Amino acid sequence: MKKKFIVHCSLFILFLSCARQSTQQTDWMINGDNYPAVITLSGEDIILSNGLINRIFRNGTTIGLNNLTTGEGLLRSVRPEAEVMIDNINIPVGGLTGQVIHNYLLPEWLENMTLSPLAFHYTGYDESPILKRFDWQPREEWISSNPAWPPKGKMLTLKFKADDMMIKALLSQNTSADGPNRLDYLRDIQLNVHYEIYDGIPLLCKWISVVNNSGKPIVLNTYKSEILAVTEPENAAIFNKSFITPNITIETDFAHCQKHDYVNPDFNRATQRHAHWNQDKLYMTQIDWLYKIPCLLESYPEYGPEMDIGQGETFESHRTWELIHDSWERERKTLQIRKMYRTAAPWVAENPIFMHVRRADNESVKKAVDQCAEVGFEMIIMTFGSGVNMENVSPENLERMKMLADYAHSKGIALGGYSLLASRSINKENDVVMPPGKTPMFDQSPCLGSEWGQQYLKNLQTYLTVTGQDLLEHDGSYPGDECASTTHPGHKGLGDSQWKQFQAIKNFYHWCKSQGIFLNIPDWYFMNGQNKTGMGYRETNWSLPREQQEIIERQNIYDGTWNKAPSMGWMMVPLVEYHGGGAAATIEPLKDHLPHYEMRLANNFGAGVIACYRGPQLYDTPETKAVVKKWVDIYKAHRAIFDSDIIHLRRPDGTDWDGFLHVNPQLKEKGLLMVYNPLNEPIKRKITVPLYYTGLTDKVTVIDRQNKKRNHTISREYTIEMEIDIPAKDCNWYILE
Repeated sequence: MKKKFIVHCSLFILFLSCARQSTQQTDWMINGDNYPAVITLSGEDIILSNGLINRIFRNGTTIGLNNLTTGEGLLRSVRPEAEVMIDNINIPVGGLTGQVIHNYLLPEWLENMTLSPLAFHYTGYDESPILKRFDWQPREEWISSNPAWPPKGKMLTLKFKADDMMIKALLSQNTSADGPNRLDYLRDIQLNVHYEIYDGIPLLCKWISVVNNSGKPIVLNTYKSEILAVTEPENAAIFNKSFITPNITIETDFAHCQKHDYVNPDFNRATQRHAHWNQDKLYMTQIDWLYKIPCLLESYPEYGPEMDIGQGETFESHRTWELIHDSWERERKTLQIRKMYRTAAPWVAENPIFMHVRRADNESVKKAVDQCAEVGFEMIIMTFGSGVNMENVSPENLERMKMLADYAHSKGIALGGYSLLASRSINKENDVVMPPGKTPMFDQSPCLGSEWGQQYLKNLQTYLTVTGQDLLEHDGSYPGDECASTTHPGHKGLGDSQWKQFQAIKNFYHWCKSQGIFLNIPDWYFMNGQNKTGMGYRETNWSLPREQQEIIERQNIYDGTWNKAPSMGWMMVPLVEYHGGGAAATIEPLKDHLPHYEMRLANNFGAGVIACYRGPQLYDTPETKAVVKKWVDIYKAHRAIFDSDIIHLRRPDGTDWDGFLHVNPQLKEKGLLMVYNPLNEPIKRKITVPLYYTGLTDKVTVIDRQNKKRNHTISREYTIEMEIDIPAKDCNWYILE
């Protein structure tokens, strides 16, 4: 009996081991090649799927949304596919009415549900590969991966038009206008609902377009490009509770500045004013007494857009991305968010090594160029306060800046500069005019639809074109301020002001990407071409004593890489005084604080996070130069794995070791363990290293920085136990193959 029990236990353990291995082998986070996007027909239904998720349509209406990894059905209620208000008439796009309750949806209920007579009705569909949203000229020397643009996948377009039933129903509700044929022009307006589904990731993108062939101009007052009633993750009768939102991360290309206002509470990123988890007014059978459960996703502009669409013109809405998670576990969930950006915004993989030169005079810039070339840096930003003026398009300024760019290019260095848009006032005629009771996001700001705003963007484009410079650090980008002015040439009034300003900045950034111009922006424009934002820091922290900066720096990196890939954020290394703090906060003279300077290099390069090294020089002695070059060389020798995702192991707190693991199952170097010691004595620790996301299953070779190799057997939980040695106030790293 005992022997049989042991055999059964052994078989059970073997089964679990095989099941785990099989799960890893089919996990799209390890290898997504087995999950291509397809569009298929099943009877009268269209199915948009990639083996991870599907969205099912009948009569141009979503009747199913399924997480195929977990087996969950996510749709609980059928809604219109979109809504538009044209010439002040609100019109649904598709949809079915007659669902008896809205907690869940049964297939047999669909047989008795009917098309809304007031809606644009479905007429057919088109399919195609995904098209690129705009041109992008990648700088391959800054990218360690091989991102696809456009992303691989499928695009589905559902077509809708008005019919006799809709016109008749609308006439019965809108009796104030003259004549029985006054709404006939709606018949020649085409409504399209567009979807993209991507290969190898449970990600959808959705937007709408309005094509006006009516023979007359129309006004699109407002719209909802997504209305999705999904299952709630909790249904509780608790007053004044902050409910958990569905396990779907929402992103749009209509995001503005960074602020704590989240669509997903675990998603530390930008203000998202245009996609919302709202209360569902139809969901009267939920338990919450006040009907406040946020389980209705709606995507729409905050204002307007109040757009005039002329005869023959097409309007396109903003885009909404929906990432459907297969886990609530934080690391896996945020790894999926990072993959979403690398898929839909692949320019985030560009990760040049750059310096912030403090002065923009010829001598200072040339010195910085020479030093960067000597140690292997790749880019120079003429920083704020340096004297660079990208708004100045005088022949003298353009000629001098072109000369500096040419000099930098001759040494293999990219060059660009800083420009401030918002967070400043121009004058009463050109600043935003806020509605009563509201103030600009940054207390003061010009309007991009004003004469000044329009000229400002033209000047930046002229500067970048004529000088041939390679990057723009755009501070205080358009923060989303509305404007009630009726005299600005770029918008009519309040209703269209936000949309028009956003289109202006979006189109400018798209132009930058078409020219291969790198975009450093401390706001949130990733879906429109931004390369980097701040990894997460408070500027005045760099006025603290140097030893405190070291720990805070690593904390900022550790926290900032949950929802951003290492290449998506920059850090700050103030080589000279920055906001104050005096000598105790300052690294210059570099040779006098070389151990600290090296630790700052190790903190950032070890994370694959490029910092703004701000000062007049990168080195002041041969010994300083050797330290800088050492870390550049280490980073470049292992650039692909340093730029790869981070698995968070222990957050820095100054009391013991801290560190993280870079992982990439597509590389030979499948992992890189980076560990730090903040203590004044060397330490040895035995730690558990999770290897699941390296793709390794059985054996791993660990190579330390002295090139010593040790083989480990990977446990059934995809971990190894290993001993780490870290010198006092130093770091160590281990390559995993």
